[in-house]
Amino acid sequence: MRAKGFLALAGFSLAVICKAASESDQIRLLGPQGVNLWKLDNRPKTQTLFVSQDAPQQPLKGKKPSKFRAQWFEQPLDHFDKNSEHTFHQRYWVSTRHYKPRKGAPVIVLDGGETSGTNRLPFLDTGIVEILTRATGGVGVILEHRYYGKSIPVSNFSTDSLRFLNNDQAAADSANFMKNVKFDGVKEDLTAPGTPWIYYGGSYAGARAAHMKVLYPEIVWGAIASSAVTHAALENWEYMEIIREAADPKCSGHIVGSIGTIDDILLGGNKFLKTQLKKLFGLSELEHDEDFVSVLESPLGSWQAKCWDPAVGSTRFEEFCDTLSKPFGKVTTAALELPYGHDDRKVTLDDGLAVDFAIVNYGKWIKNHVVSRCPSEGSVEDCFGTYDDEKYRDTGIEQKWRLWLFQVCTEWGYFTTAPPDQNMARIVSKLLTLGYESKICKQAFPPGQHFSVPSLPNITAVNALGDFWIAADRLAFIDGEVDPWRPDTPHSDDVAWREDTVLRPFKLIPNGVHHYDEFGLANLLEEPAEIRKIHAEMISFVISWLKDWDTVHGINNTILV
Repeated sequence: MRAKGFLALAGFSLAVICKAASESDQIRLLGPQGVNLWKLDNRPKTQTLFVSQDAPQQPLKGKKPSKFRAQWFEQPLDHFDKNSEHTFHQRYWVSTRHYKPRKGAPVIVLDGGETSGTNRLPFLDTGIVEILTRATGGVGVILEHRYYGKSIPVSNFSTDSLRFLNNDQAAADSANFMKNVKFDGVKEDLTAPGTPWIYYGGSYAGARAAHMKVLYPEIVWGAIASSAVTHAALENWEYMEIIREAADPKCSGHIVGSIGTIDDILLGGNKFLKTQLKKLFGLSELEHDEDFVSVLESPLGSWQAKCWDPAVGSTRFEEFCDTLSKPFGKVTTAALELPYGHDDRKVTLDDGLAVDFAIVNYGKWIKNHVVSRCPSEGSVEDCFGTYDDEKYRDTGIEQKWRLWLFQVCTEWGYFTTAPPDQNMARIVSKLLTLGYESKICKQAFPPGQHFSVPSLPNITAVNALGDFWIAADRLAFIDGEVDPWRPDTPHSDDVAWREDTVLRPFKLIPNGVHHYDEFGLANLLEEPAEIRKIHAEMISFVISWLKDWDTVHGINNTILV
């Protein structure tokens, strides 16, 4: 295949975890339209359109308190200005359930990444941190990222206030924490470098794990970078290309054919046909064609929400595909086997527009799952238009969408665009250009007194740390074969394949999607074979790394299992 370039949690609802993940993905993938969808999903039912804050979370029946108590660590707001006295408190959680005090007992720290740390707590209970601490007799930690969750150092999210949200400051937070933290109830000094710390992260946090190993090798003994997007890019068209190639061919064909027809109509110059097409999707009032096709992109990001554990994985992508293939009216089941666009597959609408039945089904899905989220007091343009700058100027700290978007606009990029070759098969419209997807940066972040967002992200700030080729001893890369982010990792097909060694693990999970290794079951024997395998390999190389630490420090530990 060419790939160019959450678990049961004590005290938290699975629905909340999945919702948080999907919101982050919307903003990551859909640019200004993703912000619109975030606002719709977070709009309190009693308030008017676009006055947004987190909706109150309803507890499940029988909800129990979390097993892990939030703790706080004081950090400088600016690590690089010695005259600055501003500080904030960074939130973290600790598990000592498997801790066996001794010299060389590891600390396994999981980077919270671009979301609230509470969304990572499952991995402290039954996921990767639990797995590795149980195998090594170590301490487990979830460390929340600055500005996310409750680790907020500012009173608003204006351009100026966000200027300390960058790679260098966040890495310095982690280093300072590792060198100075004192764990409640633990008598031993577990600070680095006197203790072997193993740094884990997935996705953006996976890139941070790799960066921590190369930036602070003296305090990070080992790092595991899962789905680590170490290659920053302005345009991220390869994301959708992975999905196009990996999806069921029939579904992929329906999407490709539909988008091709839609582009032909939108670019054909017939205003009547354009209006009728948009009406089919419930979006006839949407003024800009780019906004229209960006709404059509929304179901595609659900591919990333797949998981090997059905308790937390999404089936939304399969449901979307099933909808596209559903026969109706004069379109029989036999017609499904005919090529896209065949006359026997076409449906003539009341207005005379004749299209393949897959487009009609596409329209039904968008109406039912996206347009239906627009409240009655708001117009379609209010909900899905992206050309009104004022929509994106609220800087209140409840506007959490501003955080990752600021990182995108300043250092990371990843704007989801159509393939550069317009003759390529594609599952997103050719109208999705870099200019359209990136205009949100100027809209949301006007110049401040102390900081201005660059015209395009400074992706060199990320890629200078190693890009595709980032490597170090005791730095592991783990990716999923059909992860749409794989083209931005060291497993990209655009670079040479590496040897997989214990010192430098380089592993690909067959049919895996996004940081599949991060999830785990209480009983590892109940996991699918490929997940049991990757977890066994991770335990093995981490134990080997810890034995190396013991050797370097003249320790004879027999406690490792």
